[in-house]
Amino acid sequence: MALPVKSTPTRMSSSDHAKSPLASTSWASNKAMLYCCCSRTRRSLCFAFLGASYIGAVSTTANPFYTPAEVAKQATASKAKLIITQAVYAEKVEQFAKENVHVRIVTIDSPPENYLHFSELTNSDENDIPAVKINPDDVVALPYSSGTTGLPKGVMLTHKGLVTSVAQQVDGENPNLYFHEKDVILCMLPLFHIYSLNSVLLCGLRVGSAILLMQKFEIVTLMELVQKYKVTIAPFVPPVVLAVAKCSVVDKYDLSSIRTVMSGAAPMGKELEDAVRAKLPHAKLGQGYGMTEAGPVLSMCLAFAKQPFEIKSGACGTVVRNAEMKIVDPDTGKSLPRNQAGEICIRGSQIMKGYLNDPEATERTIDKYGWLHTGDIGYIDEDDELFIVDRLKELIKYKGFQVAPAELEAMLIAHPDISDAAVVPMKDEAAGEVPVAFVVRSNGSKITEDEIKQYISKQVVFYKRISRVFFTEEIPKAPSGKILRKDLRSRLVTGNLPY
Repeated sequence: MALPVKSTPTRMSSSDHAKSPLASTSWASNKAMLYCCCSRTRRSLCFAFLGASYIGAVSTTANPFYTPAEVAKQATASKAKLIITQAVYAEKVEQFAKENVHVRIVTIDSPPENYLHFSELTNSDENDIPAVKINPDDVVALPYSSGTTGLPKGVMLTHKGLVTSVAQQVDGENPNLYFHEKDVILCMLPLFHIYSLNSVLLCGLRVGSAILLMQKFEIVTLMELVQKYKVTIAPFVPPVVLAVAKCSVVDKYDLSSIRTVMSGAAPMGKELEDAVRAKLPHAKLGQGYGMTEAGPVLSMCLAFAKQPFEIKSGACGTVVRNAEMKIVDPDTGKSLPRNQAGEICIRGSQIMKGYLNDPEATERTIDKYGWLHTGDIGYIDEDDELFIVDRLKELIKYKGFQVAPAELEAMLIAHPDISDAAVVPMKDEAAGEVPVAFVVRSNGSKITEDEIKQYISKQVVFYKRISRVFFTEEIPKAPSGKILRKDLRSRLVTGNLPY
């Protein structure tokens, strides 16, 4: 069942989803075809992905807020034969379409001249769909990694990989992620992000849940939808969790229907967890951990299970079923014991086949034994729970000491006068690097740089102290919720700094 915002709920069976408009298109029945979806979260995007999968085609999803050059780069690299978009974003693909006349452009609403309308994909009878033999190792999805640690790369996910990942989460007598047919799952995160596509859409469809589509985040609209549709499952990212925890308007709404709050895509500290639990005392709150290349889920909070377990604050759950995880020394590659931080590695059928047309990057990420090296630093405790420390490449090196930005950020956003914050390294002649903070004040706050420095200094060892504070209107973030640290580091280099 899909509950679209601003329209009457309609129930669709699993087979209806599979044989969606794109699947019943005679000219599109080409196993080698690749479809590029450049759209906000809409039902049409769900149909397009499922229909393409049904006929053995490959889908790549592009952020609709990309520049025309970024969309063209992804469409060119992936050799897309068809682009599905919204009329408002048609100009982003206009030049690409002129230079690639063989590519068809389809809009899901009023089409500009010479473009097709999404309804034209339904002209053929679904009984005319040719039988397509699909190899489980065929690529079905080509999401692009965030590019926060390098250039964006196409991540090849297979049919077997996605099926395995969904099964690891929601299948079994005591599924790790307990969804059921009476649930109403909020789908607010963009479907061009693998977290939303996999753990929300595909997992929800697998068990027959209702899925409520929300095109963009706005706190009041979110609260209204939760209250109206009695949302039971709320998959969030930390920025949304932060808004729920700190916004007073939340207290005006009945949110008692929410039984599970899932947080993923970026780390969430203990202070933020506690603040949300105070707002939603009846909901189970926990974190999962994933990355696009891992298919995407590596670990899942056991509080989400049908028969839940007690968990620790700050933990990201335990490794998903039928997969292996280890922690290694990032310098030597040697496996480390419990409670010792190192690089997180995962192995299993759900991980990516590799990067598109980039064997060197694939070899750097997946070793000869099949272990995918995440670039994330964490440790596994005596109860098999995983704790994320930080990104390997985001660690700040102060005179040889390692400083984790996420640790300082959790402290900063716990302050009532701070609504958001990010910590990045700044070059320093004596120390090599020092941590500096970009801070968004809460409404009406006049907190000063010195007050923030003193607040942090009281809680950390000397080398973790904040060197500078820059006040800003907002923290730049990717659609997944990850802080775009490279943008902030660039400001430090160019001197384009707020006051």
